[in-house]
Amino acid sequence: MTSTKKLEGYLINLGITFEELNENTWLINDSDKGLEQVVVDVEEPLAIVRVVVMPTPTKNREEFFEILLKMNATDLIHGAYALSGDNVILIDTLQYETLNLEEFQASLDAIGLALAQHYPILSKYRDKGASGQKSASDGSRKGS
Repeated sequence: MTSTKKLEGYLINLGITFEELNENTWLINDSDKGLEQVVVDVEEPLAIVRVVVMPTPTKNREEFFEILLKMNATDLIHGAYALSGDNVILIDTLQYETLNLEEFQASLDAIGLALAQHYPILSKYRDKGASGQKSASDGSRKGS
């Protein structure tokens, strides 16, 4: 089964709202499931699930990064917080060849749960008036 068919089939079976960006990339926008602006990308041998959480703050960075590292160690079932450019992301990598529906769903569920539980804590560090991408958790656009 091609990567398009396999992952697209999983998204359909899970009843997730998504759009295909290209043959190996999908954008999930499903607020009912707590998944906004989540990108799923197949780069064999991996399937990568990633979402921009927020812009990296400019103040209280040491405290902020300490919280992220503690969350990585204690609160995340799947994936980890990371930095990508000027953004904090939540990313999970899965072995594509052996990926099944249950593992994919567990990854998406864990990301949705982490965003719901952690964003209220992390957003306290958000710079006032910060420009950046649409936050995965607050549904608002900050700047352009």
